[in-house]
Amino acid sequence: MLAHSAHAKRVYAYAQQKSAAAKSPIVASWRRCMTVHGLAPERIGSPQRITEGELKLAQEEAGELIANVSDEVDRLHSVLGRAGYCILLANTSGVALVRRGARGDDRAFADLGLWTGSVWTEASVGTNGIGTALVDERAVSVFRDQHFLCSNVRLSCTSAPVRDHKGRLAAVLDISTCRDDVGEEVFSVLTQAVRDAASRIELALFRNAFAGSRFVMLPGGANPAALLAVDRHDLVVGATRAARSVLALDDRRIEAGFPAADALKESVPAGEEDLGESERSVLLRALARKKGNVSSAAISLGISRATLYRKLKKFDLRG
Repeated sequence: MLAHSAHAKRVYAYAQQKSAAAKSPIVASWRRCMTVHGLAPERIGSPQRITEGELKLAQEEAGELIANVSDEVDRLHSVLGRAGYCILLANTSGVALVRRGARGDDRAFADLGLWTGSVWTEASVGTNGIGTALVDERAVSVFRDQHFLCSNVRLSCTSAPVRDHKGRLAAVLDISTCRDDVGEEVFSVLTQAVRDAASRIELALFRNAFAGSRFVMLPGGANPAALLAVDRHDLVVGATRAARSVLALDDRRIEAGFPAADALKESVPAGEEDLGESERSVLLRALARKKGNVSSAAISLGISRATLYRKLKKFDLRG
């Protein structure tokens, strides 16, 4: 109880300092918990829980998302589950929809609220990985007494947001533990692991949303998550959040039509962006698909062999 009292005094002291809140995301969260949500750090209690019916409905609504995260959640659990870690996926309301953990830890995790149906928002339980990641829309790590409530100071959690194919916040992936022997070095490894897993989930969501398109990475290679989905007309039909940021793209720009060549800054000589150049490209693709066989290429294009030869001569192409 003395430890809880000391923690509460520390939270009050820092949260009341505007300068400290401006410098630290954790203190900024503490301040929100007090001023916006009316929480007191000395409060002892578990997260709110929704009913089984509400949980089932929330899981059904997130069915596609859950299907895309299963492999990553299982992969994390296979590496960390037996070592005393719990993996959670929460929706944008902070509700834990998916959970993985070793059976031997079930009771401890359930008592802490690390269970499906628990609501891990800041309004429910103060500063925590999932809730604070939802507010800040960025990866968050909350180590033990960085939690707002005294009842959560045993926890260490690291979370990363998961975004959908349009770059919108869709969920939060979290790794939590109440192990006492988790140091900062181990915690930093966990932080990177959850971020990497969230990135792979986002890419899976993006690829599934634009199945049938081709995927192109932006030049430079600085951010492998900066991908474009391009249709057969060479128009951009989708872009990851990283690509949207680099190219200043939004839904309206993409829906209006945006050539991939422009996004990739591919050089097109002045005056050559015409029907003739497009026709040349069609001929080259037809020949390539038929491995240079002019007769087969002509059939695939729906023109005669003689017509194709004339076109090849026009563009100085060999068949």
